[in-house]
Amino acid sequence: MRRRSRVMHVVGARPNFVKLSPVMRALSAHPLKQLLVHTGQHYDHEMSEIFFQQLKLPQPDFHLRVGPGTPTEQTARIMIALEKTIRNAQPDLVIVYGDVTSSLAAALVCSKNSIRLAHVEAGLRSNDRTMPEEINRLLIDRVADILFAPIEEARKNLIREGVHRGQIHVVGNVAIDTLVQHLHEIPSPDIGLPDRYMLVTLHRPSNADNNSFLKTFLQALDELSDQMAIVFPVHPRIRERIEKLRHREVLSKIKFTGPLGYLQFLALEKNAHVVLTDSGGVQAETTFLRVPCIILRNRTEVSSGKRVDANSVVGQTVPQLKKAVQRILAGDWKMPSVPKFWDGEAATRIADTITKQV
Repeated sequence: MRRRSRVMHVVGARPNFVKLSPVMRALSAHPLKQLLVHTGQHYDHEMSEIFFQQLKLPQPDFHLRVGPGTPTEQTARIMIALEKTIRNAQPDLVIVYGDVTSSLAAALVCSKNSIRLAHVEAGLRSNDRTMPEEINRLLIDRVADILFAPIEEARKNLIREGVHRGQIHVVGNVAIDTLVQHLHEIPSPDIGLPDRYMLVTLHRPSNADNNSFLKTFLQALDELSDQMAIVFPVHPRIRERIEKLRHREVLSKIKFTGPLGYLQFLALEKNAHVVLTDSGGVQAETTFLRVPCIILRNRTEVSSGKRVDANSVVGQTVPQLKKAVQRILAGDWKMPSVPKFWDGEAATRIADTITKQV
């Protein structure tokens, strides 16, 4: 009897878990054996386990437990551990998600071991090679066999880079699938906020580890806090950096929380008056939720929001940031359109494609 085809998912960071959930669910309707590898790139409860619980993901079949380290250290440890796992499990296809260190490491291992690779969220480009994520995207897409693009522009990017058209499938955004699935579960924010508040997230090293930017950014938040409440979920490491730069009495105007679970963050995001972020994932979610979003980056890979008032790309220029906020407060903005196939069915399209190819 021929054994069932084996599909292995490799994840390691919280954006991966959000994208993994609908794909595993869609593939479960097909006669495949699914294997789940958690690299341990995000290894604490707030960054990992709570997402598994809220998204009802199965426990990993393999946990590599690579733990903390620089991106290079994590990449090396993931590759060494994952190669052994892949050789033992013998998957027919490995699926990676997004642009994190774990996805790059898995792509390189698959390339070295002649294992077919599918990339979910392929073809997104910021055209800013100072971003580690941009390098990861480029390298993963060069070795992937099946490329699932979330938007039409991503397909065009891949074709320009020489990827064969037959390898590319525009399927939509699987993170939006997860959002759609959980919309009815989103609770009301329970941290005592008024009706009008700004939600802030910051995680990219170019922002979070830049003292010069952080000082001016915090000053801008201080000024903006006179006009609306500000809530800032922040990792303890970044919170510590922030507290060293500003007096506590200034920071007391901002409501800090620790890292939040998926549903708790969605509640804040859905009900915010405006979101201020350097996250491409948050930018995509706010587009779907119709919430104005200001992007603290010079360039963004989520191009559906470029040059649209409600999704202003302001980089690290604080005057532009404050100007964008004032425009939104004045109601002088419009939302970008939701891209084609952002309908909650992207994972179904992915599953249908995979079952025809394994």
